[in-house]
Amino acid sequence: MPLNRKLRCLIYFISVLFSPMVIAQDISLYNQFNGRYDFTFIGNTLNPEENSFQLAPSVYTSSSAILNLASGNTIEKAYLYWAGSGLGDFDIKLNNIPIRPDRTFSYQRNATGIILDYFSAFKDITDLVQQIGNGQYTISDLDVSPYIAQHFIRRTNFAGWAIIIVYKNETLPLNQLNIYDGMQAVPDVVNITLSSLNVIDNQNAKIGFLAWEGDKDILINETLRINGNILSNPPLNPANNAFNGTNSITGSTTLYNMDLDVYDIQNNIAIGDTSATIQLTSGQDFVMINAIVTKLNSQLPDASVSIDNIGLSCNSKTVSIDFTVYNRESTNPLPQGTRINLYANEALIGTYQTLTTIPIDGSETRSVTVVLPEAIVSPFTLKAVVDPDNTVAEIHEDNNEASTTVTLITSPQVNPLPSLKVCNKGYGSGYYDFSG
Repeated sequence: MPLNRKLRCLIYFISVLFSPMVIAQDISLYNQFNGRYDFTFIGNTLNPEENSFQLAPSVYTSSSAILNLASGNTIEKAYLYWAGSGLGDFDIKLNNIPIRPDRTFSYQRNATGIILDYFSAFKDITDLVQQIGNGQYTISDLDVSPYIAQHFIRRTNFAGWAIIIVYKNETLPLNQLNIYDGMQAVPDVVNITLSSLNVIDNQNAKIGFLAWEGDKDILINETLRINGNILSNPPLNPANNAFNGTNSITGSTTLYNMDLDVYDIQNNIAIGDTSATIQLTSGQDFVMINAIVTKLNSQLPDASVSIDNIGLSCNSKTVSIDFTVYNRESTNPLPQGTRINLYANEALIGTYQTLTTIPIDGSETRSVTVVLPEAIVSPFTLKAVVDPDNTVAEIHEDNNEASTTVTLITSPQVNPLPSLKVCNKGYGSGYYDFSG
């Protein structure tokens, strides 16, 4: 092998061996709720103590937590996350009920020559939590023992679990609640953009984090920011030690190597914001973000439209159209006078308005008749657009159209018969030859 080729191979090997290789999944929006919603966490670690100070590696296979929702709160959704060191244990139990994940996440890094894998798993357990309600939840058979020894070299042996619970209460204000998940980590810096926000009122806005592997006593340049502002919740979460094995819901400071923390952010976001930037820095502590939940006061309608029926007549360009305007999954009524445009192949053929104020989860159906321009030929695309100029502020601005293909009814073409010759027999009768 030529010398320069050997040198290139050596450089490549060294770069792979010592580069901070990362395999991860970016945090992104998983689900959104609009209405009288709020959220809470329950969960627990499987670490008997903080792994940075263990004399011998140890991780339990079972732990418990208590759910105690107040009266009047109705469980809307419940999402279970569990995580740990290694490639993953995806056969666990919740209150002795076997659980397999709906989705999984992974994170891999090259820690100065040691390849370390981490995992997280997700399961929608809404039906189960609605059935059990308040009480003790126990995760068992979560076993990461095959990976403990390798991860103990870097003191990242851990396991734990959490349930994100979305609940509804008719006394709550109208909120927008977003759940984001994935698997991203530090050190040194990670930036996460939270999209699909709609900040109408920042009063009582809050954000919650599910994070893994934070250490209480490793706090070198460890900060958590939203839109450039450092978040803190002293004394539980100081400004320089955000991920320190704490649970904001219970006040626990012994949630070893995991965090369930909630922060007030009403002074860190502005009315009109549609996104927020989360930045996590750490000079040493290895921390993985698995899920983020935001709650914002958001009182907005959400207009959508459907084309329900089309009436056609033979050889006519007069068309009757039935359409419905909806205000589904909204947090405010859709105002009377919201405009609806009808188009044929992008040519405007009619403009209408809603006749009433459409309540939350309500609808209004209209029947109209239009005459198509002569330039429109069959078949053509009929499109309905509600709030075409975006004059009404909405939760979603990308669901305002509906379209369908229309084929007009035309009579079949009748060809004229050729003239026939008749042999006159007289007295009004004759012979016709149809053989040709």
